[in-house]
Amino acid sequence: MESSKLKTIIQGIPKAELHLHLEGSFEPELMFEIAKRNNINLPYDSIESVKEAYRFNNLQEFLDIYYAGAQVLLHEQDFFDLTWAYLTKVHSENVKHAEVFFDPQTHTERGVAFDVVINGIHRALEKGKNELNISYKLIMSYLRHLTEDAAFNTLESSIPFKEIIDGVGLDSSEMGNPPSKFKKVFKASAEHGYKLVAHAGEEGPAEYIWEALDILNVERIDHGNRCLTNEALIKRLVNEKIALTLCPTSNVALKVIQKMDEHPVAKMLDKGILATIHSDDPAYFGGYMNENYYQTAKALNLSLEQIEQLAINAFEASWLSKASKERHITQVKEYFKSL
Repeated sequence: MESSKLKTIIQGIPKAELHLHLEGSFEPELMFEIAKRNNINLPYDSIESVKEAYRFNNLQEFLDIYYAGAQVLLHEQDFFDLTWAYLTKVHSENVKHAEVFFDPQTHTERGVAFDVVINGIHRALEKGKNELNISYKLIMSYLRHLTEDAAFNTLESSIPFKEIIDGVGLDSSEMGNPPSKFKKVFKASAEHGYKLVAHAGEEGPAEYIWEALDILNVERIDHGNRCLTNEALIKRLVNEKIALTLCPTSNVALKVIQKMDEHPVAKMLDKGILATIHSDDPAYFGGYMNENYYQTAKALNLSLEQIEQLAINAFEASWLSKASKERHITQVKEYFKSL
């Protein structure tokens, strides 16, 4: 299929995004704008030099600049502006539902109060729901390079805001920080009513996926690329309908996968895994939802049926009500039927 036609088709798909870090949607232009507003000097002399710095060799190099960029976020308005910029962007790409991560520890560790962070984000999400018709769920991530005690402090801070936080996740440096490190805080999080997800099997081994399922009791795996190395794990993912929230352009940018045509998503679909596609940290990895669909479909020569399945899977794997899922999935099917 020619590129322009493929892009047009992808643009029209009603989409759900389930793996997006709000801090990772921080475009250089907005970063400079907020830095100026807050009288913060960035270690870059231009927007172009920031973009040049967005070239990474691995996950840790990315995280270093990710945390550096977050330093300019100080006030509620900053977090509102960050979130609103993301929502307006994905609204233009026909995203109908977003389940987004935020990293409170990235901010509380440097003295920004928890309520400042969440109130700015929540205000923008509500505005997006009301004005852009984008439904949402909010996921609070624990940073795995920090201690479990630090995660417990974050859990404690979140309790007054339980009504607006839907779940907890686990992100940051995967290698050397297995899911089992956070067994107690995930158990406590579940007792507070939070849904559970975790990054596993991105750079780490398939064993980390097992741990996330068996020890943390998550209901969805973020990334999960390494699952294909283990037949028993594949069988379990299929039988229990455990979704994987894959991020293709991110994987290639971080050299977790060397080339897009080596991405395992097509093989996962063939095996019956509930595979889905998302953007991860799009400001850093050069691609929001449409670009991830396009790059993946083009490199793997995905059929329209496979692309449709990815879109359906995302709504199926979401935390929407059964009725809302069915409504969105019907819209996806009708869209592809119209083609």
